[in-house]
Amino acid sequence: MSGHHHHDHGHGDHCHDEGHDHSNDITPALQSLLYSQIQFDMVSTLNESVPRAGTAILQKSWAERLNEQPELESDADEQLLMHIPFAGQVKLHSLLIYTAPTPSAPKTVKLFKNRNDLDFSMASDLNPTQTIEIPQPVPGTDVYDLPLSRALWNTTTSITLFFEDNWGEEETTKVGYVGFKGQFMALNREPVSVMYEAAANPSDHVAIQGVNGIGGRIMPGQ
Repeated sequence: MSGHHHHDHGHGDHCHDEGHDHSNDITPALQSLLYSQIQFDMVSTLNESVPRAGTAILQKSWAERLNEQPELESDADEQLLMHIPFAGQVKLHSLLIYTAPTPSAPKTVKLFKNRNDLDFSMASDLNPTQTIEIPQPVPGTDVYDLPLSRALWNTTTSITLFFEDNWGEEETTKVGYVGFKGQFMALNREPVSVMYEAAANPSDHVAIQGVNGIGGRIMPGQ
């Protein structure tokens, strides 16, 4: 058994590998992991039992994703609220999450885009950008790659994860690893320069003819 064609849950990722042979299909292309775009020093987690544990699980590398420690555990009740800012604009494609198969594994996570002001009561009252139910982990489970509705996450500068409950109605919730897949959009200047180049080369863009005459150039003083 070579194991090279083991397709886990048939979630389709192997269609995009462009001929690379991966022994493990869920391994994300490194350029799609947004690890280096997370502003770790600005991550905040409410109701964590150990200070900076939320940051610690985000800082695990892909290779460390199944390590038992560090682990994020809630404190006073089962809820956790993690605010994660990025170093620019990102397009999020999926949430990566791993938790050991215990009744404390999180069940419902509500995701909020570009909100840095949430507390538990607001997170409970507001409509989230998206709600995901995390599958219940069983022994041998690897990271869950949970697809996001891409249209909702195009210009994301931060994401807040509200872990609302867990699978066992336990008093505490535990999370082992959190990561993100997507595209990093760099600085906000970038799309502007692309638009400028498109307008400055009218022969490639027939569609802009007819705006203020041929080629769509706007003359000074018009």
